Amino acid sequence: MPKVANKKKTKGKVTKIEDYNPSTWEEAIEEFIYLKKAQGRSEGTIDDYQRHAKYFFNRYPKAFNSFRSLKTAVLKYMSDDIKPNTFNRRRQYLNGFFSWCVEEGILERNPFDNIPKKKDEFRNVNLDIETIKQLLQLPDTATWSGLRDYGLIILTLDTGIRPSEAFSLLPSDANLKSGEIIIRSENAKTRVARTLPMKHPSIDAIKRLLHARHRAWKENTPIFCTYQGTKLNRKAWQERLVIYSKTLEVKICPYDLRHCFALQYLRNGGNALSLQRTLGHSDLSMTRRYVALTEGDLKAQHNDASPLNTFLPQKRRVKNI
Repeated sequence: MPKVANKKKTKGKVTKIEDYNPSTWEEAIEEFIYLKKAQGRSEGTIDDYQRHAKYFFNRYPKAFNSFRSLKTAVLKYMSDDIKPNTFNRRRQYLNGFFSWCVEEGILERNPFDNIPKKKDEFRNVNLDIETIKQLLQLPDTATWSGLRDYGLIILTLDTGIRPSEAFSLLPSDANLKSGEIIIRSENAKTRVARTLPMKHPSIDAIKRLLHARHRAWKENTPIFCTYQGTKLNRKAWQERLVIYSKTLEVKICPYDLRHCFALQYLRNGGNALSLQRTLGHSDLSMTRRYVALTEGDLKAQHNDASPLNTFLPQKRRVKNI
């Protein structure tokens, strides 16, 4: 694999410094992560790069020894019987790392060349209203964890905020007087700040959380933290929802609440452009998927609201005899 360049010296003096290339994947990923931090990537994105690289190289520890062994390992890895979404996420993070390796001269080629993305599956989550109502009754708001869970569920159903964005919210990000939550650029997935309006149930839930905070917690302690005052993460939040899911006998994942917000927003009359801005999508491509899922609802609305209902008399349907 890449050779470490030597410094050229003349009579004890350094006359030229040649390029240094990492000799192990650990050294390469460390340098790559420094770059991503310098670029301002979110903590979650950086964790994903590290996690995917570690998982791959733990499975194929000798893959970095030569390009041939790396290419073979990548082909085996991507040949696993996995869903398209999992396939694309593996490809996204490893391809990003190996592309950087090519740019830096560590690799001659990217082993992901000629390995295209798969058509991903859009999980159609359609939680019924009764299930959501039951879910809101489950958190024990007499405890910190239950009060936090209730507030996080309410805020997500009200604003469609991403879990990672919610975990990073600080007390200073909540303007309760104006009823707004600020997603700072460093915490937004697209690195673009946005402001989300809240309804009174969300405002009241955050007020209760702020009132219940431990006195020792500082201003940099997130609103939706653990009972110990540490930052909540995706795994911990997933585990909490698993508990509620077992009671409901309905599987609910963190992102399901965001999907539920998007669908109900459109059904209640919201338009696609405002939904895109609220969800923080960089373009309308993802938002169109939600619109497609509500097309059946739109047909029903058109049937009831068409101006032809006013202009033309409604004919009774004659049953076939």
